[in-house]
Amino acid sequence: MTANAPALYSGRMSKASAQQAIDQDLKRLEFRVEELIRTVERLKEENRSLRVQQEHMTAERAQLIERNELARSRVEAMIGRLKAMEQNA
Repeated sequence: MTANAPALYSGRMSKASAQQAIDQDLKRLEFRVEELIRTVERLKEENRSLRVQQEHMTAERAQLIERNELARSRVEAMIGRLKAMEQNA
């Protein structure tokens, strides 16, 4: 009976070692999943922030185009008045 005891003991250790390895793998996997969740949340927030920034920049661009067109119209009007004054002189 003592001859079987070491074999059973080593078998139990193997199962315990296998369980520990599985537990470590699960902990690593759990950590990685949590890390991925944090990354996804960070990217969602960054994406939201970039969309807001894009909306502001698009609105600012539209305002600048409008101001540019207004300035162009004024310059063209001034040129027209100068040409008219030149012809009258």
